[in-house]
Amino acid sequence: MSLQDFEIILEKVEPEIKKLKTNFREAITARERLSVTLRFLATGDSYTSLQYLFRISKQSISTTRIIIEVCDAIIKALKDHVKLPETENQWMAVAKEFEEKWNFPHAIGAMDGKHVCLQAPLNSGTEFYNYKQYSSIVLLALVDADYNFMYVNIGCQGRISDGGVFKNTSLYRNLENKSLNLPNPEILLTPYNVKVPYIILCDKAFALSEYTMKPFSGNPERGSIERIFNYRLSRARRVVENAFGILSSVFRVLRKPMLLEPKKATKIVLATVCLHNFLRKSRLSNIYAQTNAFDSEQRGELVPGAWRQDQQQLTSFFPLDSVPRRSPNTPTHIRLHLAEHFVNNVPLEWQNNH
Repeated sequence: MSLQDFEIILEKVEPEIKKLKTNFREAITARERLSVTLRFLATGDSYTSLQYLFRISKQSISTTRIIIEVCDAIIKALKDHVKLPETENQWMAVAKEFEEKWNFPHAIGAMDGKHVCLQAPLNSGTEFYNYKQYSSIVLLALVDADYNFMYVNIGCQGRISDGGVFKNTSLYRNLENKSLNLPNPEILLTPYNVKVPYIILCDKAFALSEYTMKPFSGNPERGSIERIFNYRLSRARRVVENAFGILSSVFRVLRKPMLLEPKKATKIVLATVCLHNFLRKSRLSNIYAQTNAFDSEQRGELVPGAWRQDQQQLTSFFPLDSVPRRSPNTPTHIRLHLAEHFVNNVPLEWQNNH
């Protein structure tokens, strides 16, 4: 984070976190409060370590005092940086960016969920106990083609499956009610005149529907239209995985189990998401832009980032469980038409190599 970005955030949150001086002692300044919180989010250091670094007692730093107060202020100040498009033209702009950067038409976002590891909450039983046999809350995110979070849902219990998490979100309800002002379906394959809706790209953990698209199941033969479709979808959908990787590489509090209650952990994660979008959209933060090492695909050659190896050992992000579901006929036909479109109309010269 550049000094200019720090000053911008401080200006936004200072009215919420500033404390008055008293006759008994000097108040901890808003600058110090923000610095301590950002240090905690960036490193995940213990309160004792922060106490010696900033010369502020760990009782004051604790999540019931400075850190949670500042995270609440950050969320309030930067909440407009995490929002869904509101008009049809804005959705079309997102879809156009996906098609230009990732060669996938009619994509309005990539969606995935991650488990955020927690210490088992008191008296919670198995409420937060997930299929990987540890306690967690779920971060469900919808990401655009440039690794910005457009929608997040945080705090659902880790024991709930992917479909249960998604169906409990306002995003799902708005999609079902058709209240998001999505563009109308349009024709892609001219010989067939099939109208293809605007869709969210997902992995096999989600159900196939009229607004969510997932890969073909199994292991199709190399060169088949199913295999090509799976590659093209995964190539576009990986932006959400990369966004999680960028998030956890910058805010390393996410790389270890959080010793917090679920409500406090939810605020911590939401604050990191807001800061992520703010820093990505800020033209002043050149350092943060350089952490994006994921635009490395040239002619289909993938260069894996170091965070992929670190993730297995150092992060508290883990994928959601997948539950088999039978798909309706209409989305299945649309998926097949998209696969034919990738083979016949807009092929990539390297797509048969994967």
